[in-house]
Amino acid sequence: MVSAAFRRVATESVVELPGGPRGYLVLVALAGGEPPSQLALAKEVSLDRTVMTYLLDDLEAHELITRRPDPRDRRARQVLITDTGRTRLKQVRHGLAAAEARLLVDLGDQDAEQLRTLLSRVAQTAQRESIAPEEADC
Repeated sequence: MVSAAFRRVATESVVELPGGPRGYLVLVALAGGEPPSQLALAKEVSLDRTVMTYLLDDLEAHELITRRPDPRDRRARQVLITDTGRTRLKQVRHGLAAAEARLLVDLGDQDAEQLRTLLSRVAQTAQRESIAPEEADC
């Protein structure tokens, strides 16, 4: 029930982002680090390569990301988040924080933080044990 409730409010928070939850995952993955190749990004966010191509096309059409040839391998393309993409990501994160706050309103600050910590540990186990979903469907 909690998962379904969070999924509903989280989806509402990202509905206007190209690709919805998948677009959000891509922007988060791009926001912190060296630009990955399209293939590496698809693997990181657990998306099929074909789905990733269409999603990146949509994100690029909205000027949230850009692609360029990888200087180490001209056959590959790196994916970079744009300033517009960073701004939209910040807005979406704000919306998600508000959605989370609505769900956790009956918990005190310490309990809410403990829940986040525990869920993060479970997510790390799922990723390590490869029991995360095959394709991200947030």
